[in-house]
Amino acid sequence: MVNAYPIAFAALILSAGALGDRIGSRRVFIAGFAIFTAASLACAAAPTLAILIGARLIQGIGAAVLVPNSLALLNHAHPDPEQRQHAVAIWAAGASLALTAGPLVGGALIALSGWRSIFLVNVPIGLIGLWLTVRYAQETERAPAQRLDLVGQSCAMLALTCLAAAMIEGGRLGWADRRVAGGFVAAVVLLAAFIRVEQRSQHPMLPLGLFSSAEFSIASVAGLLVNIAFYGMIFVFSLYFQRLQRYSPLQTGLAFVPMSGAILIANLIASRATAIAGPRAIIALGTAISAVGSLALLPITAGSSYLSMLVPLIVMGAGLDLLVPPLTATMLGSVAKGQSGIASGVLNSMRQSGSVLGVALLGSLVAQQSTFLPGMRSALVVAAAALAAACAAVLAGIPGYKGSKTKQDQRT
Repeated sequence: MVNAYPIAFAALILSAGALGDRIGSRRVFIAGFAIFTAASLACAAAPTLAILIGARLIQGIGAAVLVPNSLALLNHAHPDPEQRQHAVAIWAAGASLALTAGPLVGGALIALSGWRSIFLVNVPIGLIGLWLTVRYAQETERAPAQRLDLVGQSCAMLALTCLAAAMIEGGRLGWADRRVAGGFVAAVVLLAAFIRVEQRSQHPMLPLGLFSSAEFSIASVAGLLVNIAFYGMIFVFSLYFQRLQRYSPLQTGLAFVPMSGAILIANLIASRATAIAGPRAIIALGTAISAVGSLALLPITAGSSYLSMLVPLIVMGAGLDLLVPPLTATMLGSVAKGQSGIASGVLNSMRQSGSVLGVALLGSLVAQQSTFLPGMRSALVVAAAALAAACAAVLAGIPGYKGSKTKQDQRT
């Protein structure tokens, strides 16, 4: 149930971005809001678990349509690179704050009205979003030659599903189990098929030529690694607070509030810091800070006080979201404006794939241990390693120029 949403989200983002480039991001964005709102209502009314999972899948489709087209609308609304950098920072701050506030809001709603209310709350939000888009958003340029790549889309979604399933079941069945190994083999075969389809397609969902840009490639990899660490640890610590600390859902949500505040502040100062030091320095600094925060949590035990882990949690959250605005702006600035939909789609697809894999992998590390803490410590080490790898990739692959202008802006 947890992974149905992000699998659809991650796998369909690229096609949604391409669709926005083809027929206009505004109309696709409106459709995304309508799908997400209707699916939320279906989740709230679901009479069985199977229907709830199916509705969650449709929610993910709506989210996949929304995210890349929101960035495309933003990119077209702010042609000036400095304004765009600031706008991306506000976009990232809002997204990150809402996401990290989810445990708090969800816990409060469950305590007050039951689990169905966490889906019902999306309905008025979706309706407001629809009205704001119709009222204020301007349509983007269209690229009618852009076609949908259904074969590539199918290969991508099946590959991600097989990989996530293998990681989840690896913790339960053991990594040597034939079914787990078969899932990994299937994921590799499907990924190879996806790459082959994209190479031969006249209208690929993922133009592989985009990866000839170092900034584009490194931003994609960094987005994947960062989300493996962040969302995997959010999932693990949600379990830790409820299983070992015996927190209620509401108390668990409250435990993440300081991290939410740090994330908002970090997002808002990121654009100014990037203008001074350049995107490479800020992205690398954010990943390094977050890795330190992850390692600082290793000594905690079942009886550790909340105060003892408060600072590392804040550091981890602030570091991760310090890097999101420059990472996003670097990705958008590395391609022509007409490809902003597909570029934002690639970044968000990689990040959402990281979310799926982070929950699956770090969750399986906890599941395969007879007691919780050894698995949690393994998860912390893996998270820190992913962040360190992202830091190394950024330092090696993104030029160290200063100022808020990306290379694309300088070429223009």
